[in-house]
Amino acid sequence: MNARTNRKIRRGRGRFMGMDLLILNTVGRRSGRPRETPVTWFTDGADTWLIIASGGGSQHPDWYVNLMAHPDRASIELPGREAVAVRPHRLEGADREQAWQRIVDAQPRYAKYQSKAEKEYPVIRLSPR
Repeated sequence: MNARTNRKIRRGRGRFMGMDLLILNTVGRRSGRPRETPVTWFTDGADTWLIIASGGGSQHPDWYVNLMAHPDRASIELPGREAVAVRPHRLEGADREQAWQRIVDAQPRYAKYQSKAEKEYPVIRLSPR
């Protein structure tokens, strides 16, 4: 499923269920092998993007753990564009709350997901390196 979604994003079709998608390129925290994951994103200004490490269960998604283990090796691909090297920054406190509010205003389903989760979803700001 991820490989098919990534192909669509690379061909310029980056929407799923009304949400914008990008490809997050990371490397495995243990293996060091390249990983490509489609994730939803939200605008955070002209040159920054917000992503949410959501997922069921008590653990964070693998892509998030990989991203935080090797932040210097991350890049993103927006629909139909070349990869851009990015620097991830996990938002905390008021910064997270402001970003979270923008996210749930745009996609209320995230508030529902969060209300059912055992942990607070990390919100990550990606900015160009």
